[in-house]
Amino acid sequence: MKKIKDYTPEEVLDICRGYMNEEHVEFVNKSYQFAAYVHKEQKRATGEPYIIHPTQVAQILASLRMDPYTVAAGYLHDVVEDTNVTLGDVRELFGDQVATIVDGVTKISKYKYHSHQELLAENHRKMLLATAKDLRVIMVKLADRLHNMRTLKALRPDKQRRIANETLEIYAPLADRLGISKIKWELEDLSLHYINPQQYYRIVHLMNSKRDQREAYIAEAIDYIKTNVDALGIKYDIYGRPKHIYSIYKKMRDKHKQFSELYDLLAIRIVVDSVKDCYAVLGSIHSKWKPIPGRFKDYIAVPKANGYQSLHTTIIGPGGQPLEVQIRTFEMHQVAEYGVAAHWAYKEGNFEGVHLDDDEQKIDVFREILELQENSDNASDFMKSVKGEIFNDRVYVFTPEGEVIELPKGAVTLDFAYQVHTEVGNHSVGAKINGRMVPLNYQLKNGDIVEMLTNSNSSPSRDWVNVVYTSRARNKIKRYFRTKDREENIVLGRESIENELKNRSLSSKKYLDKKHLEIAMKIFNYTEPDELFNAVGYGELSPINVVHKLVSEDPDRKKEAEKKELEEQVITDTDDNKTTQPQVDSPKLKKERNNANTSISVQGIDNLLIRLAKCCSPIPGDDIVGYITKGRGLTIHRADCPNVQSEDAKKRFIEVSWDNVTQEKRYTAELDVYAFNRNGLINEVLQVINSNTNTLNNVIGRLDKEKMAIIHVSIGVNNKEHLDSIISKLKNIPNVYEIKRTVA
Repeated sequence: MKKIKDYTPEEVLDICRGYMNEEHVEFVNKSYQFAAYVHKEQKRATGEPYIIHPTQVAQILASLRMDPYTVAAGYLHDVVEDTNVTLGDVRELFGDQVATIVDGVTKISKYKYHSHQELLAENHRKMLLATAKDLRVIMVKLADRLHNMRTLKALRPDKQRRIANETLEIYAPLADRLGISKIKWELEDLSLHYINPQQYYRIVHLMNSKRDQREAYIAEAIDYIKTNVDALGIKYDIYGRPKHIYSIYKKMRDKHKQFSELYDLLAIRIVVDSVKDCYAVLGSIHSKWKPIPGRFKDYIAVPKANGYQSLHTTIIGPGGQPLEVQIRTFEMHQVAEYGVAAHWAYKEGNFEGVHLDDDEQKIDVFREILELQENSDNASDFMKSVKGEIFNDRVYVFTPEGEVIELPKGAVTLDFAYQVHTEVGNHSVGAKINGRMVPLNYQLKNGDIVEMLTNSNSSPSRDWVNVVYTSRARNKIKRYFRTKDREENIVLGRESIENELKNRSLSSKKYLDKKHLEIAMKIFNYTEPDELFNAVGYGELSPINVVHKLVSEDPDRKKEAEKKELEEQVITDTDDNKTTQPQVDSPKLKKERNNANTSISVQGIDNLLIRLAKCCSPIPGDDIVGYITKGRGLTIHRADCPNVQSEDAKKRFIEVSWDNVTQEKRYTAELDVYAFNRNGLINEVLQVINSNTNTLNNVIGRLDKEKMAIIHVSIGVNNKEHLDSIISKLKNIPNVYEIKRTVA
């Protein structure tokens, strides 16, 4: 991938000088000096000084012309999380605005959570709720994530994929909802590069293979269009617009099409002074070339929810090829590229932050986030709702008065009713779509005109919970029944839990005492026992789930289980899926001993066979872990081996390390070489291998359904340094785009 230039702190200040006064430039410089001092001993995973990262974050923010407080927060965004600096220190030195932004992007790290997923969800919830109070929080986080994605190559492959997936699920959609396409597109392309490198490089290869032909066609089309637009006597810019790799991939995936079948890879953008000029240019183009039916979209009359405005049309252009044309004003173009940041363009000496209550800066997405937070039991549920409803594809429908209502794709008329108002939803009896009667579960389509039919004597049905698509509507329906039948629900909920305990031959007296109920309330986020019983009574919580938690979190049972586990634990060997007896826990381990046969040093247990796992083939230099299996001794895995990532496996790890490694011993390494297929490719791969190791155990070449080559090789190496040298030489072979160590 093309490397992005790293900016120096002085270059960042030069960007700031282009739109800030000297006092504010000095404020930004002060934040840099402070960050450089507190991060001075730290390095990034790339080995570079850590200050390079906040400098690039600050540069991205300055290029968006963000205010001095936001750019300063870009420099300081990691100081609370990664140094001894406190939030109070930041507030004292840089003021409330910078402290608020830094706090919003600082991860939660001082609390214990049951899982990494739970911690991740809680961190995302904290950031989103902070953003709802001050939108500059998300600007810093997007800049932070963008630079992290640009430098993701330094991390382990499993971390690369996890971070890329998170970026595609949360941060790219956030950039989209804020209209910042400049950041959104780069985040999407970078994510695809790590999630599906094969498709990424394939699309790059296909785009490059016909680049000259495509550029010649665009130049010809521009000349044709210029002739017509010049006759209008207006000021305009016109240029070709390249499609982004992820958008091409998404079209191929969603529409099940090959690259050659996509006709909208070619696009031209025309930027003019006024809305009147936009429609004049559109008329001029349509008078010359025939538009393709169903391909015209007027986002000027009906803007997207993120503020995007433009005219889109696809015409039959020169040579009979389809050609997409976008027409917008210069102001619309700024909003299309920079989204809400275009509205925040810094005005010297007059910037006090952008808050959700500002009339001209209403961002509905964050209002929805606040509402989802109020109705979510925990962080995981909250993030599931956010991803499912706010970051999914959207449909846009109209009220009879012409107001646009935005809903997630899959929403039904009843979702629309609750989006308009809770009382409209509670009293709905039917709906009309475009004047035609439809049921309450009718799935909405773009452009539908929706009229809800209500009756003041009607009320929700419990079945509606299964009819609606959105959490917002579902929570409002549940809230109705929670309030209406509270006393009855409390009795019903307690009886349901008692019956479930009875079915398991467990004592209600024991498990519904104060101690156990406090445990359950903490787990399910309730403050009173009646709230817990009420939730079970109206169906929000399952009695089975409550009883499971009451029993599994029982302190007495936990002590008994821990005692038993010390004596005899059962785990599954990932190599052969046989249930086996493991070791006694670490407190009983003896001093380290060395096993000369495997070059592994272990916190020793006498008479223990040591072997290297065949699934991941660890070699000297790899980070390794080990656990013991009955009858097969200690198995050594690579630390990133997916077969030992379960929580059960991690509890039973034994500390191991490489020791007494000799150059004479050969270790097996399994590699997959990914490349564009061509004549002589496999011979060049074998030449590199034979020149760098005298042990080639196996080689298998195949083509996938996209005709891309995958060559699997099993080779002998001395250590990781030796393997890395071979991989580096293989990467220099033309058309090779990725090499992975395989895991069985």
